[in-house]
Amino acid sequence: MTLARPPFDPELGALLAELPSAPQLNSEVLDQIRPYSWSPVEPLLAGKAIDRRDFDIDRHDGTSLPISVLSPTGPHRPHPAPCVYWMHGGGMVMGDRFSQIDIPLEWLDLFNATVVSVEYRLAPEFTGTDPVHDCYRGLLWVAEHATELGIDPNRIIIAGISAGGGLTAGVAQMARDLGGPSLAAQVLVCPMLDHRNDSTSSLQYAGGPGTWTREQNEFGWQSLLGGLEDDAVPGYVSPALAADLSGLPPTYVDAGTAEVFRDEAVAYATRIWAAGGDAELHLWAGGFHGFDALYPKARLSAQARLTRTEWLSRVLAEQQAAR
Repeated sequence: MTLARPPFDPELGALLAELPSAPQLNSEVLDQIRPYSWSPVEPLLAGKAIDRRDFDIDRHDGTSLPISVLSPTGPHRPHPAPCVYWMHGGGMVMGDRFSQIDIPLEWLDLFNATVVSVEYRLAPEFTGTDPVHDCYRGLLWVAEHATELGIDPNRIIIAGISAGGGLTAGVAQMARDLGGPSLAAQVLVCPMLDHRNDSTSSLQYAGGPGTWTREQNEFGWQSLLGGLEDDAVPGYVSPALAADLSGLPPTYVDAGTAEVFRDEAVAYATRIWAAGGDAELHLWAGGFHGFDALYPKARLSAQARLTRTEWLSRVLAEQQAAR
C-alpha cells in the first residue's frame, strides 16, 4: 500500500516535473552517472576575489587526501577568518569536493569566511568508517594549520548536505569524543543520518517521487556498510545510532517535509534537545530532498538559504561577543 505523502510546494513541484525520472541505483547505473556528479568549481570562482589553494594531505595509511581551501582576498577580510569546513552530498557514492559548494560560498561572501572542502573517499570502493575518517582527518589538518591558513581556530564551522550532512554529524561526534578540535557550530542540511531507512518519511517516498527515494537511499547505505550487520554499524557512520548526543556544538538541522530524510532530521534534533543541547530545526513545507541546492532561486529555496544564513550569523556574532 502506498502511503499518503505531503504535497510538494507548487513552484518546486512544477520544476521537479521537468526533471527526468531518477534512475534505480545499482552498480552499473552508478558507473554511468557518477561522472555527471562531479562539479567544476571554476565557473563559480570566475570574477570573484577568491584565492584557491589545493593540498594533498596524508592519511594514516600513507595515501593522499585532497583538500581545497578557498579564501576571500578582498580588503575587508578578517584576520584570522572564520572557517566553513564543507562535506558534499551524493548518497555516499557520488560527488566531489566541489559539489553543492555554492552553499558555503555564500558564507564566504557574507562572512568573509574561508571555505575548506574535503575529497572524502566514496562507497562502494571504500566502506565503513573510511569516509568519516577522511573528513575528520581533514578537519584535524585545518585546525593544525589554522595560523598559516589565516583561520580562527575558535570559529571553525562544519557543514554538509545530504550524505555530507551525515558525515558532518559523525565528525562532530568524533571531535567531541577524540579531544577536538573545538567547533563553533555544525550545519546539517537534509542530512543522511540513519542507515535503518525505516522511518515514516522513508516509507512515504519508496518508489518516489522526488530526487532521492527510499530505494536509492538503501543502495547508498548498503554500498557504504559493505555487509556490516546492524549491531556492528558505528555511530560515527550512522549518527542516529549514537547513544549520547550531549556535548555537541550549536546545531542547525533542516529538511523538506516531502523527502526521505524528514523524520530522521527531526529525531536527531529532538535527541540533541533531550541531551540538553543547542539545536535549531527547520522543516520546509513541500520541499523535496536537496530542493534548495537544485533550485536555489525558487521562493522556498531562497527562504531556506536565508534562514540558515541568519542562524549562522547569529551564532558567529554571539561567539564573537563572548570572547
